[in-house]
Amino acid sequence: MAIPILFTIPNFITAGSGRAMLNIVERLDRNRFSPAICVSQRGGKLDQEVGRLGILLIEADFTVPPKPYATLLFRIQNAAKVFRPYRFKLWHSFHYSDDYTETLIARASGAKAWMYTKKNMGWGSRAWKLRSLFASAIAAQNSDMLTVFFPHSLYKRKAVLLPPGVDTKVFHPHVIPVLNVRSGLGMDKAEIIITCVAELVPVKGHSYLLQAMAEIPNAHLFLAGRPSDEAYTHELHRQAEALGISDRVHFLGKVDDIPALLAESDIFVLPTINKGEGCPVALLEAMACGKACVATDVPGSRDVIQDQENGLFASPQDHASLSGKLQRLIHNPALRIQLGQAAHRSIVDHHTIDHEVGKYQTLYRKMLKI
Repeated sequence: MAIPILFTIPNFITAGSGRAMLNIVERLDRNRFSPAICVSQRGGKLDQEVGRLGILLIEADFTVPPKPYATLLFRIQNAAKVFRPYRFKLWHSFHYSDDYTETLIARASGAKAWMYTKKNMGWGSRAWKLRSLFASAIAAQNSDMLTVFFPHSLYKRKAVLLPPGVDTKVFHPHVIPVLNVRSGLGMDKAEIIITCVAELVPVKGHSYLLQAMAEIPNAHLFLAGRPSDEAYTHELHRQAEALGISDRVHFLGKVDDIPALLAESDIFVLPTINKGEGCPVALLEAMACGKACVATDVPGSRDVIQDQENGLFASPQDHASLSGKLQRLIHNPALRIQLGQAAHRSIVDHHTIDHEVGKYQTLYRKMLKI
């Protein structure tokens, strides 16, 4: 009989993290695992896709506020009532905050194991440490997490490196450029397009990229990403104008068809600042599409890029370094092709969705001792 397993995520409204989770859920071996999903709030665009896949979607609170502590046990037991009838043996949390009450609710519902995927570089709070202490396993998305967050014996035995994978049937070098962004902006095929796909938030380092673009004549920059931080987005627009490059910097907002956008691009860049990120899915996707990539040497990216082999590293928060690496690719088309081909091979060999799902299923069986 297939083992009931529950995946939790706050919602599918922002879709990015939800898509990553659903990529795993829909590929599970249904002879071994029977998946269900719980969201705190319905309304995301992936809700209907979950239904089409025949996966149970539960709307319920799977966390509770830890305070007041005097009533925490009562509130945990009350929240667990929703889940007990389903007899979930394992919970896999994609809730990326430092909440630790979910694992207590999972145990109170009868689950034998609870794990979480560590996606971001947040750490240090008491809640993060409790969340990790209570977990049966932790899927760390980059190797820096293992050495910085989980070196202690309390965590080390349960933390495993498990980076995200890419759907290479969607992201590949032969995608048709159906968006026609170039022609829509009046650009010809000879003009160099540098693309950055990243939410418009400070950690992504767009400001340094704009400074670098001011030193790169005749190239255009596509910035694709939700303007999540309104003040930061406004400042980026102001900066582009002040640098005199607003005619070459194109704020595209959220782009749904990223493969088609990459198909129109010559170079991909990800200028993340020193803090780093879990594992940059946008970088993996660009590599899968065979793009020559420049990324900053930070946690997450350094697990993916081998400098000079399948991409180029720039120093974080250093616009001159970023400019130099981009110009090197602009002036060397053969190098762009070479690095792009190597990038594609590295994704196919190490970072496909099938690789990721296989590793998770092995982890699930280990936790449940089956």
